[in-house]
Amino acid sequence: ISIHVGIYRTRTKTLMQGFDISPTLTYPVFFSLLFLYFSLLFSNIGVLVLIITEKTLHQPMYLLFCNLSVNDLIGNTVLLPQLMAHIISTQRFITYNQCVVQAFHSHTFGSASHLILVIMAIDRYVAICYPLKYNTIMTIRTVISLSATAWGASLVLVSVLIGLTVRLSRCRSVIENAYCDNASLFKLSCEDVSINNIYGLVFTVLLFSCSIGGIAVTYFRIALVCWIKKNKELNNKAMQTCASHLVLYLIMLWSGFLTIILHRFPNYPDLRKIAYILFHVVPATLNPIIYGMQTRLLRDKIVKMLQRKVAPS
Repeated sequence: ISIHVGIYRTRTKTLMQGFDISPTLTYPVFFSLLFLYFSLLFSNIGVLVLIITEKTLHQPMYLLFCNLSVNDLIGNTVLLPQLMAHIISTQRFITYNQCVVQAFHSHTFGSASHLILVIMAIDRYVAICYPLKYNTIMTIRTVISLSATAWGASLVLVSVLIGLTVRLSRCRSVIENAYCDNASLFKLSCEDVSINNIYGLVFTVLLFSCSIGGIAVTYFRIALVCWIKKNKELNNKAMQTCASHLVLYLIMLWSGFLTIILHRFPNYPDLRKIAYILFHVVPATLNPIIYGMQTRLLRDKIVKMLQRKVAPS
């Protein structure tokens, strides 16, 4: 009997509510998302290839940025193709296992985004506050260690989060969402989910405390050094490299906050779905554009590459 129950639990499909889009807007929404998806694929893969192939870009800041591009590619590839398929489909079904995989990658994307941006802020702090010691402190080994810590911590925290959910039995088969996340998964159960809620709260508080605390401390120290030294060149360097980082962090932070808060208010389901998609799409689309244009060396390489492409043979 247990074998049959296991097969049933694995193979049964779950209905996803998705977006209630009128027929006249179905294809405009689909093609808009398709354009966004291909845009972020092209820009992030392009920046990755450029950084990997150009030896002059093998510097800590650009290698750390590779983490962000890889994370953006994974997070959006897990979400957008299935979302687009459900928009034009009359049947919005997904297997439970597929839903678990999507939720795992989605939460890993969110966690890694915060931690990667924190280590990028640390890199900028060292570069601006300790420029003479930068090459000694931010070695390739240090970059690899920081990157491994960000990914490792994200994977461990999310594995426990999703592991606590998949242990639950299920009594419902409708996901009240356009995508799979942990909250949507444990809402399928009729069991007591107090442990899930407690760990989810601890997980969120820990992640956001490390993220906001790390960003706040590094930027406060950068601002303090700029204010004390009153060096115009130093101030310009800080503005050039830190402003874009801070803007993208704030966009990601508030869209993430909005998604978490709106899970507690079921009367606004569409707003929650939109906020979650923006949390994935907006930073992933803007990251390569803003970092590419704000970082002089990377911008120059992109311009030279484009000039070679359009130059007559």
